[in-house]
Amino acid sequence: MQVLRYTAFTDDPAGGNPAGVVLDATGVDDAEMQRVAAEVGYSETAFLVPSDQGHFVVRYFSPKAEVPFCGHATIASAVAYAERHGPGVLHLSTRAGAVEVSTTVPAEGTVTATLVSVTPQTQPIAADDLATLLEALRWTPGDLEATLPPRVAFAGAWHPIVAAGSRARLADLDYDMAALTNLMAERDWTTINLVHQESATVFHARNPFPPGGVVEDPATGAAAAALGGYLRELGLVTPPTTVTVHQGQEMGRPSLLTVRIPARPGTGIAVTGAAVALSPLGATGAGTAPRARRPAAPEPRSAP
Repeated sequence: MQVLRYTAFTDDPAGGNPAGVVLDATGVDDAEMQRVAAEVGYSETAFLVPSDQGHFVVRYFSPKAEVPFCGHATIASAVAYAERHGPGVLHLSTRAGAVEVSTTVPAEGTVTATLVSVTPQTQPIAADDLATLLEALRWTPGDLEATLPPRVAFAGAWHPIVAAGSRARLADLDYDMAALTNLMAERDWTTINLVHQESATVFHARNPFPPGGVVEDPATGAAAAALGGYLRELGLVTPPTTVTVHQGQEMGRPSLLTVRIPARPGTGIAVTGAAVALSPLGATGAGTAPRARRPAAPEPRSAP
């Protein structure tokens, strides 16, 4: 099995979110996918099974469990495919639904991919769940931004969206890993999308991901798509519009996600980013590229 390593939402190998990519996982069973994902050690590894020309069935595994959809591994997979077969459009059948991803090669040469999410959804978050979430984060209601109400949003996976009232509050992430893990397991949340709005079209984000065995994700395409759906549904932007999300700075892996929000309700959210290889093409086994497991910032006090 060829296990490739790419980092997505960056054009710098020192930035972005690393992902494992298997472009042909034909005949590989679930147990082997989980074993390989744990060995690779990145927040997700994508396993593609060709079903027709340009069509693939895709599975995503974190080091601990399968997830229904992963944005950064989708971007990484599309770029890896384009570098071998040329840019174009891929049609992915994921456990969350059909996702289209297209690739282009800009003048500077770094391949860029754009995914279009499944239909986004936004739901209220129960008061008890919000209180438990804030306690696990060691935040208070006074830390929140009143103009961006907490919600649970979906664009392939479910993510609570919680907005900090200041950039400093977002930068000071020190959560109770056990409490957050338990809550997320009970509610089937994939990551917690913590955001701060710098301007009308610029956001900063951090994404704890303890269910996957990862303290924090440096770039989360699925959460960015969910944010786009949330902004449209709550009337917090005037679509069509484009917003940018900066993530990973506190981890020392800066990432840039471009989110295009169409005007028509119910349409998928487009998320764009570059990706670059972390190791020679065709490498197998666990690599030596920077791992997404441990951020540069201090570990949560309760982390094992």
